[in-house]
Amino acid sequence: MLRRRHLGRVSFAEADDLQRALLESDEDYILLFEHPPTYTRGVRAQEDHFLIAPELLNADVVTTDRGGDVTYHAPGQAVGWPVVTVSEDPGAGRRHVNKLEDAVIATVRAFDPEGKLGEVGRLEGYPGVWARLDTRPHKIAAVGVRTMRNQRGTRRTLHGVALNVDIDLTGFQAIIPCGIPDKPVGSMKSLGLAVTEAEVEERLGLELSQRLGPEERVARVDRSAASTSDERALIRRLRKAGVNPDDALAITTRKPEWLRIEAHMGVEYQSLRTLTEDLRLVTVCEEAGCPNIFECWESGTATFMVNGERCTRACGFCLIDTRKPLALDPTEPARVAEAVVRLKLSHAVITCVARDDLADGGAGAIADTIRAVRERSPETKIEVLISDLKGDPAALQLIIDARPDVMNHNMETVARLQRAVRPSAAYHRSLTVLARSVAAGLTTKSGMMVGLGESADEIEEVLVDLASVGVSIATIGQYLRPTAQHLPVARYWEPAEFDDLAERGRRAGLAHVQSSPLTRSSYHAREALSDATPLAVPTRR
Repeated sequence: MLRRRHLGRVSFAEADDLQRALLESDEDYILLFEHPPTYTRGVRAQEDHFLIAPELLNADVVTTDRGGDVTYHAPGQAVGWPVVTVSEDPGAGRRHVNKLEDAVIATVRAFDPEGKLGEVGRLEGYPGVWARLDTRPHKIAAVGVRTMRNQRGTRRTLHGVALNVDIDLTGFQAIIPCGIPDKPVGSMKSLGLAVTEAEVEERLGLELSQRLGPEERVARVDRSAASTSDERALIRRLRKAGVNPDDALAITTRKPEWLRIEAHMGVEYQSLRTLTEDLRLVTVCEEAGCPNIFECWESGTATFMVNGERCTRACGFCLIDTRKPLALDPTEPARVAEAVVRLKLSHAVITCVARDDLADGGAGAIADTIRAVRERSPETKIEVLISDLKGDPAALQLIIDARPDVMNHNMETVARLQRAVRPSAAYHRSLTVLARSVAAGLTTKSGMMVGLGESADEIEEVLVDLASVGVSIATIGQYLRPTAQHLPVARYWEPAEFDDLAERGRRAGLAHVQSSPLTRSSYHAREALSDATPLAVPTRR
């Protein structure tokens, strides 16, 4: 089945890493998005087709392995990248390109019943899709594709098509677009159609799906601009995502039996509390109000939170302090390591607040903590739960180089609810962080909550996407509203439903799925690692 993903605005580097992760999957995808201002060179690009030196351009400049010459991408351009399996027939690549061109032609014609763009189609001897073929041809879509074999020998496609909708055409003036000096570039808007990128992208996705295979499900992100995190903004974002807060459970609603926790504050619990106070450590168990704190602390395990206790993001579900962060404490890694030694931990979990105020997002301090624990307790397995680091691959590499035994980054929710739940993050970015971790050969883990208005099928789509990029372990738990200022609970999922979600995840290909009402990211982390083996996937470059 073909899975369509509308991802919003995506950098070329993130889109490229994501498509290469999906290349290794058995699942077929269509990725639809737009880029920030970016120039790309194809395999036949000539450097003199840059009319302005690349280093002087106010945009990213990227060398790619797709076919074609130099082109330009920017907001207002609908980009579609199918990652699909094609046959061994030598002509399969050309037929694939023809399908992409046909999809673009059908998309444009659907918005132009009066023929304002004149004749739309192919121009003999020139790649892509053209308008005004009956007068003066204007190129409105570039096509650049590559087919290659994945590690199992399956022939798959990369890259795709970029259709100019209402893009600022001045960006093309810095290059000879596609190496064609004597024919202009146009857009649907510049040639007379009042359309938006979002509506064209939707139609393009449909046309591609009809030509490339039977479509199973569509997932799309809420692409509205991020807003403030006060209660009214939360409600607006929920409504935009299709969730009616008026139907949600009141915060005073009594929790069902399976969500009621009995407090056990025995000797082990008190000892761990004394230890964290003695070493001036922060635990996410306390800061996030984890319902499993009594069980975990009674067994002598805790999840240490580094980089301070104040987060630079204001996610709608989280209880962590969001005041202005303090400076990093250089003694923190050593103190975490001391706690691991005193507790004789065989599996240590280290999480962090988001630190968007730091150049590396706090990655360096996380790496220092990993090394400090390794030095003091080399037999301890180390799991880190990290932020998306704003998609910075160099920051992520700092943590990868420290080689944690498990790299965990949470998706948190389904694609449709991303903007409402975590407005400073993005679905595609989280998938890309996970894909980069897998590509580095790390056992990779992710988690999400239910009870925010999602459906079981939407959750399954997240699980399929996680498996498709190589994630081994997934956790699924019930969202519990911390305060009246946080996102409301749409409903409480029943234990049998969590069992069903676990089975869906296993069918998708995940090695371990921890799914229960009280599951949290680090719940039974040691057991999860024992069920999952590292995917020794070489870096896809």
